[in-house]
Amino acid sequence: MPATPVATYLFLIAAIVAEVIATSALARTENFTRLGPSIITIVGYAVSFWLLSFPIRVLPTGIVYAIWSGAGIVLITLVAWLVFNQKLDLPAILGLGLIIAGVVVINVFSDVVGH
Repeated sequence: MPATPVATYLFLIAAIVAEVIATSALARTENFTRLGPSIITIVGYAVSFWLLSFPIRVLPTGIVYAIWSGAGIVLITLVAWLVFNQKLDLPAILGLGLIIAGVVVINVFSDVVGH
């Protein structure tokens, strides 16, 4: 279990990165018929959930999940845009901005994250 707030957030960031890698690979598994991307997906999600088990001991479950999923959505969209050339329209960009704003509000203003 992470002993410090910094360690808690480092585990959470690592869980987010593992989830983004797994989701990026998932798009290339072709229904799990391609071995390489399938292994990356399965291992990536397993690592992500294992890493997520540490901050969830310290922070409220809903807060951890909101940060993990919100940041994951924004990062996977960024990867899809930059790596896979998937375009975004204005409503998508605005929606992602709202997700980022929600994660910032939780981390900056909420007392439940234990500043």
